[in-house]
Parts: sequence; structure tokens; C-alpha cells
Amino acid sequence: MEEEGIEESSGVFESRWVDGSEVDSESPPWSVVGDSEGREGYGSVRRRLVKPKRVDSLDVEAMEIAGSHGHHNKDASTWRILALAFQTLGVVYGDMGTSPLYVFSDVFSKVQIKSDIDVLGALSLVMYTIALIPLTKYVFVVLKANDNGEGGTFALYSLICRYAKVNLLPNHQQADEHISSFKLKLPTPELERALNIKEQLEHNSSLKTLLLLLVLMGTSMIIGDGILTPAISVMSAVSGLQGEIPGFDTNALVIVSIVILVGLFSIQKFGTSKVGLTFAPALALWFFSLGSIGIYNIFKHDITVVRAFNPAYIFYFFKKNTSKAWSALGGCVLCITGAEAMFADLGHFSVPSIQIAFTFVVFPCLLLAYMGQAAYLMKNPDSASRIFYDSVPDGFFWPIFVIATVAAVIASQAMISASFSCVKQSMSLGCFPRLKIIHTSRRLMGQIYIPVINYFLMIMCIGVVATFRSTTDIANAYGIAEVGVMMVSTTLVTLVMLLIWQTNLFLAICFPLVFGTIELIYLSAVLSKIMEGGWLPLAFASCFLCVMYTWNYGSVLKYQSEVRGKISMDFVNELGSTLGTVRTPGIGLLYSELVQGIPSIFGQFLLDLPAIHSTIVFVCIKYVPVPVVPQEERFLFRRICPKDYHMFRCVARYGYKDVRKEDHHAFEQLLVASLEKFLRREAQELVLESNLIEEELDSISVRSRDSGVQDGDGIGELRVPLLHDQRSEEAGTSTSEGPISALPPSVMSTDEDPSLEYELSALREAIDSGFTYLLGHGDVRAKKNSWFVKKLVINYFYAFMRRNCRGGAATMSVPHMNIIQVGMTYMV
Repeated sequence: MEEEGIEESSGVFESRWVDGSEVDSESPPWSVVGDSEGREGYGSVRRRLVKPKRVDSLDVEAMEIAGSHGHHNKDASTWRILALAFQTLGVVYGDMGTSPLYVFSDVFSKVQIKSDIDVLGALSLVMYTIALIPLTKYVFVVLKANDNGEGGTFALYSLICRYAKVNLLPNHQQADEHISSFKLKLPTPELERALNIKEQLEHNSSLKTLLLLLVLMGTSMIIGDGILTPAISVMSAVSGLQGEIPGFDTNALVIVSIVILVGLFSIQKFGTSKVGLTFAPALALWFFSLGSIGIYNIFKHDITVVRAFNPAYIFYFFKKNTSKAWSALGGCVLCITGAEAMFADLGHFSVPSIQIAFTFVVFPCLLLAYMGQAAYLMKNPDSASRIFYDSVPDGFFWPIFVIATVAAVIASQAMISASFSCVKQSMSLGCFPRLKIIHTSRRLMGQIYIPVINYFLMIMCIGVVATFRSTTDIANAYGIAEVGVMMVSTTLVTLVMLLIWQTNLFLAICFPLVFGTIELIYLSAVLSKIMEGGWLPLAFASCFLCVMYTWNYGSVLKYQSEVRGKISMDFVNELGSTLGTVRTPGIGLLYSELVQGIPSIFGQFLLDLPAIHSTIVFVCIKYVPVPVVPQEERFLFRRICPKDYHMFRCVARYGYKDVRKEDHHAFEQLLVASLEKFLRREAQELVLESNLIEEELDSISVRSRDSGVQDGDGIGELRVPLLHDQRSEEAGTSTSEGPISALPPSVMSTDEDPSLEYELSALREAIDSGFTYLLGHGDVRAKKNSWFVKKLVINYFYAFMRRNCRGGAATMSVPHMNIIQVGMTYMV
């Protein structure tokens, strides 16, 4: 972006941000504290130590509660944590809680029970798998790698993007680093490793692409879970009827499961807010039932199953069954399905609440459930195919069946919602085509509904159930998706350890060495079932990966084309304030992805339209790698040309969890109000700077006359950098109409700036004439000399997605009556 900064500063007018600083990507040189060698990587991070705080933005989100800094300010009281821990049972642990329905039935479909070693070995495998992966890895390590309270694959990616510029879309601005939720941790001088990794990531395009593909693969696997979880959970719950109702065969099982799935996906449009309160009590009852049935079976059938705490039985199990035991690992891994949800759903809860719920409720209840089933199998080895329902005490079948079905639906609901969230985050980071998003709750911004994805998941779920007709084959597919997501998380958390936490090298290597090895072992077991259903998640993930990477690839090429084709400031200055046409009253909002420079589409408007609006605002909707941008830091304003041009840029910054709910009327009011504040602030700064210069000159002249006299009161204060350390003072009052009071009275102008009054009156006249939205309908084509594959991807696949996804007007909530569109072709 260097040429952008040079280009805009080459004109007569010196463009500035709200705080008077130069172009953000071209910040002035910095003196590096404690670094005489001036290393680029280290200095670029350490310079934040000596950089004065600046007011880079205005509060323009009047619809939200003033002073709100996001949704992650959680009450740390004990009761609050316990309440959140209870709620996690219904949202986070539904998938893992329903795994006792099908784990042992799948394991013992591959290994026949011929002795106690078979049962104890399988039980020991399950117990230590749960203890190592969900408890040790996720609860004690991965949960700490959160992004300001947000978890999941994209949260890890955005966290890495903040510490190293690995985002393929080059729209980073220096001002983004002053968003309060950035919270960058400075590396210590002795750890050069983090800086070397950062430099390698930033300067190696192949590593950037590989990292993005890894993140997209993990996200694709999670969406695949949204297809497989409802299928296997509902079928496993309904399968209990096969032993209770005569004539309830496989066809009946498939039909009933499909009916439940259709009903489940049909109610998604109503949202989960109305029934969300019932989730936690229902799952709490489910876990209580699991633990109670487990204790009953242990004491009734065989209490000696506690021998499975001895890991030697794992060795005996493999020694006795060899290759069949290896195949059984694919069923064993199902006991930790949903472990990734502990991290992915972190944004709705807190780290202590998820840790407490798993450690003191979920983990003990699951252990008791599996131990109870193993105790029953010790006496009844022929019941392995439907072990869960056979082990239920007499007289309790129907209540447990109802609770199990409800738990399966809740587990499915959680994964469907997680799929919606993943798609929304992918769209925010430019990795998924724009789709219609419906917000189903006015209170909880995380509850969304995406119709296209919902119906796609429903059709795929029905297809999986109707095709496989067996939970065993679906389980083979399910295992690959789960292990794939876990391996992606292990890789990204290892990178976070090295780059951000700067963990001891030995510990940082031990993490992937231990958990990565375990996951690779499980992956090798589930991959052996490729031909028995394991191909399904790979096919799903490959399709989603192609869609996501193609969209990101095309978007990056389009952005780079816009950067190359932007209009130079010299050319605009030559046109004069009339821009070579007629300026008519009104405000023109020209939407562009550029954060700097004048987009080439503006020149197309000047050519095609007989007149242009008296006030032009270039609006850029930009997503930054943070979960939520505080409302008072949402907008950056900047003047593009001299005052008589009446041209401004507005960069609206959103986090990947932010929800844009404002309609165009509210957006227009917010934009105008903030633009007025920007003009007044700019005038105040000019007055303050001129007074500072005068005071400095007076001080110099006084010192020259009397070098022994100390500076008078107030001179030192006036030397403080402009608007220094006023962020905390103005955060709560930036929405008020009078920020003038924040400035010292000695530097206020006695008369109102006439140029300010002229600009404000011109702005009000433009407001009275109305707003017009200037949008470019871009067609992206590959250059003629491009490779065949690039032409195929851009001209057909990417073009097809652009034609069939939501247009800019719908995405930006722009009224159709006020739109002017021009067509333009981008050659990439």
C-alpha cells in the first residue's frame, strides 16, 4: 500500500485523519527504545511502547448503549460463573453428551466380545481418550488461546492475523491497532523466536496461503459436522424403538428419523431464543440420567470394571485383537465428538464456566455412563449392538427414550447453529459468498439463521440418513470430521504458543508432539474406513474448501486490481473543485472496498453521469481481525481533497462477530452526525495547532530575553501532543454535541471559524437534498495471458458465485430507490 500513501500526499492538500496524523499505512519513522540496531520486526512491535495514545475515531453507533465496550465484559462473581456453567450444558455439551448412545455399539461392531479384556480394554481407551483430549487439551490449554473471549478456528486465525500480517487482503491500517480489543502483547527482547516466525509468515506468501487453507479446511469440517451430527444423533436415539416396538424395522427407523430432521430444520427460522431456556435443564436431566444409570449398572452387574483405570488394559486389548483393535479406534474417537464445541462456543460463555461444567459434571457423568455400560457387557456380551437402551433399568425405557431424543435434537441444534456462525465469520473475513442472514433474536446477536445453509444442511442430512441407513456407517464418516477439526486446532494453537504466548520451546513442542500424535493415531484408524462412509466428510470438506478459497482468491485479486487502478490525487486536483462536471446539492455515498485512494469506479461515475453530488463520501465497510469493534471506535473519517471539494472517506470497521442491524435511515443519521463532529474537531485542531505554534514562539522569545526565567504555567501542558491521552476522557462523551469543552480555554478561538460555518451550511443543504448510493456493478475477468486454470476459476466459478450471491445493495441495506449503479470490468 506504499504507493497509495505517496499518491495521496503528492497533491497540494495534505490529507489527515481525525487526529491529524498522516496516512495510516505510512506512519512516520519511530525511535526504537532499547534497540540500537533498529531491527525492523522488533522495532515495529516495540514502538507501541513510546507511541502516544490518539483519538482515531468517533462514536457513531447511537443505536447501541453508550459506553458499551462489546459483549465480553463478564461478571466474574461465583454465582454468575456457576449460572453460565449450567447454561453450557445445553449449548456446549449436547454433542458429547449423546455419544454414549452409539460409542460402544460401534466399537464392538468391529471387535467381538470374547473375554473381559475386550470390554476393559475398550473402556480404558474411552476413559483415557476423554481425559487426554477434552479435559487436558481443551479445558487446560486450548481454551486459553481465545481471541478476547471468542473461540473457534477463525478466532485463532484472526488472533494470528493481528500479530503477523498474514491476511491475504492488504487492507490493514495503522489505526486498526488502536482498537481497544486489539490488545497486542509485546514480545520480550530475549525471545527472538517469535519475531523470526512473524517475519517468516509475513514475507512468505506460500505460508500465508497454507495457513488460510488450514483454517478453511477446519471450518469446512465443522460445517460437515453440521450435516453428520443431526443424522447420527437422531438415528441413534430413535433406534431404541427397534427393540421395543414389534415390526419397527430399518425402513421405519429411517422414516421416523427423516421426519424428526425435517421438523428440526423447519423450526430454525424461528430461532432458538424462545426454547433456549429449556436446553440446559433438559441436558442437565440427561447427564443426571447417564450418571444414575451408570452407577446402577456398576453395582448391579460388575463393580470390577474400575480395573479399566489401569492403562495396561489398552495394551492387552491391542495385543489380543491387533488389526481389529486398530479399526475399533474409529468408534472410540466418537466419545469425544463435540469437544471442539467447548472452544467454538466460548464467545457465549466464559473460560471458567466451561471448565467447571466439564470437570465437575460432564466428565464424571460420561465416565459413569461408559463404566455402567461396560459392567452390563461383562454379564451380557450379546447386547453390544444396542447396549445403551438394554442397560436402562426395567420400567425406565420410555422416560429415557424421550430424554435421549430431546438431547439428540439439542445436540443437533448446537451444531447447526455452529455451522451458521462459521459461515457468518467466513463471510466477514471475505472467505464465503454473501448470503442472506436473518437475526432471530433482538437481544442475543449470536443467534442467526441463514436460509440457504439451513436447507442445504437439511437436504444433505436426509440424503445421509436415507443412503447409509445405519449409524455404524455414519459413525465412520463422523470420526474423520472430528479428528480433522482437532488437528487444525492443534496446529493453530501451537503457532499461537510460539508467536504470541512465547512459551518455552520445550513445552511448545510437547503440545503438538503429545496431542498431535494421539490425533494422528486416531486419524489413521478412521481413514481406514474411507470406503465404508469415511469419504463423505472429505467430499463435503473439499466442496466447501473449494467454494471458500475460490471466493477469497477472487476477492483478493479484485481488491488488488482496484488498488492498481485507483485515481491519482494529481488528476483530481487538476479537475478542480467542480470535478470537471456540475455539482448538484445532495450527498453521494460511494461504496468501495478501498481503505485509501480514490477508487476507479468514481471516474466511471464522472464519465457516465451529467452531474455529481455536492458532497461525496467514500464509504468502506471493513472487517478487522477482532471479534467486536467497540461502538465508539467504529468509524474513521478523513478528508480526501481540499475543503472546497467536499470529499471525505469513511471507513466503517466491524469485527467478525459484529452484527450490522441498522437500516439506511439510521446509518445516514449516524454518518451525518459523525461527519459534523469530524468537521468541528478538525477546526478545533487547526486552532489548537496555531495557538501551540504561537505559544512556542512566545516561549522561545521569552527565553532568549531572560534565559534564567522558568517557563510559565501552562506552557508545558500545551506542548503535550495533540489530543494526548484523551481517549479515556472522551470515551463516554464523544456522542455529545460539545467536545469543545475538552480543549483548554486558552487555545479556543473567540470567533467561529468562517470556513467551518460555510462547510456546515453546505452539508445541511446537501442533507436536505437527500442521499444517493453510488454502487459499482463489477465484473471480474481473468487477463487474456492468464493460465487456463486461473481463467477457469475466475471467469466461470468465481463469476457464477458473484452472480448468484447477494448483491451489494442487499448486503449493505441500501434502498433501491436511491441507487445509481454503473458497470465496470476488473481485469485480474
